[in-house]
Amino acid sequence: MNAFRVLRRLALLLLPLLVGVSALAAAADDEKAQTIIHMLDYVGVDYPDTVRDGRVQDAGEYQEQREFAGQVVALLEQLPPVAGKDALLQQARALLGRINAKAPGGEVSGIARTLGAELVRLYGVAVAPRQAPDLARAATLFQAQCAACHGPQGRGDGPAAKDLDPAPSNFHDAARMDKRSVYGLYNTVTLGVRGTPMRAFTELPEADRWALAFLVAGLRHAPERQAQGEALWRQGVGKAEMGDLRRLVTTTPAEQARTNGPDLGAVQAYLLAHPATLAGAGPAPLVVARQKLAEALAAYRGGDRAAARQLGITAYLEGFELVEAGLDNVDPGLRQKIEQAMMAVRSDIDAARPVAALEARVQQALTLLDEADRKLAEGEMSPATAFTSSLLILLREGLEAILVLAAIIAFVRKTGRTDALPYIHAGWVAAVLLGVATWFAANRFLSVSGASRELTEGFSALLAAGMLLYVGLWLHNRSHAQAWQTFIRDQVAGALAKRTLWAMASISFLAVYRELFEIILFYETLLAQAGEARRPHVLGGIGASLVLLALFGGLILKYSVRLPIGLFFAATSWLLVLMAVIFVGHGIAALQEAGLLTSTPIDFVAVPLLGVHPNLQGLAAQGAMLALTVCALLMGRRAPTRQPGR
Repeated sequence: MNAFRVLRRLALLLLPLLVGVSALAAAADDEKAQTIIHMLDYVGVDYPDTVRDGRVQDAGEYQEQREFAGQVVALLEQLPPVAGKDALLQQARALLGRINAKAPGGEVSGIARTLGAELVRLYGVAVAPRQAPDLARAATLFQAQCAACHGPQGRGDGPAAKDLDPAPSNFHDAARMDKRSVYGLYNTVTLGVRGTPMRAFTELPEADRWALAFLVAGLRHAPERQAQGEALWRQGVGKAEMGDLRRLVTTTPAEQARTNGPDLGAVQAYLLAHPATLAGAGPAPLVVARQKLAEALAAYRGGDRAAARQLGITAYLEGFELVEAGLDNVDPGLRQKIEQAMMAVRSDIDAARPVAALEARVQQALTLLDEADRKLAEGEMSPATAFTSSLLILLREGLEAILVLAAIIAFVRKTGRTDALPYIHAGWVAAVLLGVATWFAANRFLSVSGASRELTEGFSALLAAGMLLYVGLWLHNRSHAQAWQTFIRDQVAGALAKRTLWAMASISFLAVYRELFEIILFYETLLAQAGEARRPHVLGGIGASLVLLALFGGLILKYSVRLPIGLFFAATSWLLVLMAVIFVGHGIAALQEAGLLTSTPIDFVAVPLLGVHPNLQGLAAQGAMLALTVCALLMGRRAPTRQPGR
């Protein structure tokens, strides 16, 4: 997808390429952040063995721990100001103070881990590979680059090991490796370890460095352990805790075991050996959202408002939007808050507000995204939740389409104009076939960005609104007895006017097609969140929703035909006009999310089901649609009765 094409390689090199002053500064800041994280990882792993019970076990190691902690403070001071930087500096100085005081190892390690996680969050540091690592290539690289020191099996017994001080790491040392995250190993490969023979391998591509990190992290795990993990994974174990590459690479085995139990260690061993198992094999959507928001803020600081706005759009479309459905199943209120916060970020950029104001706005969005991450990771989805979420997705998204289709079908049956039914059915069937075929082709051969999805939905909704308004007014003009008698007399022996038939077919097509991309996207997210074990419950929810939609449409058909003809026409016409207003709201919102239209937030109630979103442009468009409808109805009353359908 387009969002994953934005390369961050400069942030991982020791010596950034000179591609301009602003790019150099940004790359240098990223390098400093990566270096800080690397030092914190080193301190968190090695300090507990350096100081025990308040006594230094190795004076040289202890001095290095103090030096690293001092460097963390110095490098943090050089990073650009962001909301929360002062708190980071306080934590860093506290870390240095506790090391100087020879504090317990667990306390120092905890401070180091917390500080590193906060740094990643505040500065949007990339902490996961963009694609699943190639472990076959990693095995070749290991023998060529690493075996001389670490040994062919990674036990620290290579030919050159006897002359090295300190000795190379033994990747089969469970006590030490349990404290190392894959991300920490990646940083070691990328940056090296100062004062040791472990050099930085910056000449290797980023993908190769990630592959080596995965390989060495998994060397100690026997095939039996991996097989145990595979069986657990297929049962749904670990999907909430390690459902994406980011969570897999940033959590140490010790943390997994301490928090989630020993079974997670086996799952982690399996995923390290088979990283492509993880859906998408790329950064998790919320990781993308955080990264793009941080990049948007950096671009805005540099004076590039256009780039900042585009990055803000990408943060939503290629990040948060992909987990909207899953979050809606857990906390719909939080989902709405995040939508509004991310829209507000773009509004601030459009309004050229001060940098400090945008920083506060971005920080608000990041805090909400962190809360969403916690909500989504709280635990495995229950069968009831999987079923209910699946039912509500299709019921919610299909409700608008079924209302339109049922109203139009009821009309043609009421009037005896069954010759129109093939047009209507052809419209929605074509929409289903074309929608599925488009999505299939896009996933196999093309790249469908979030902007493309929103543009498709937005323009389809606006076009459908126009068609709905046309047919709604057409029906309203026939709600009076005299107009209806004229219609019957002139049309009883023939079909409806061709333009009306095609309008109905077009509405049938658009009402269904505009929903398909979103429905398919939501179900992809739900299936990934639910896991293999809950797939039958998701499918059951889809089936139940289809039954309810069919029942709802059937009730409209059954009871609407019993209404007096004038009342039926009036009710149906107003229903279609209402749907037109709703579709206008949805269409404007989709085009705003795609970045084609700006959004000016106002203090107003949000009713997404009715297409009501609290921004000036959307409400103005819906108000204009209502005004146009009233004017058309007034003009229709004054005009002489015309031949229906012409």
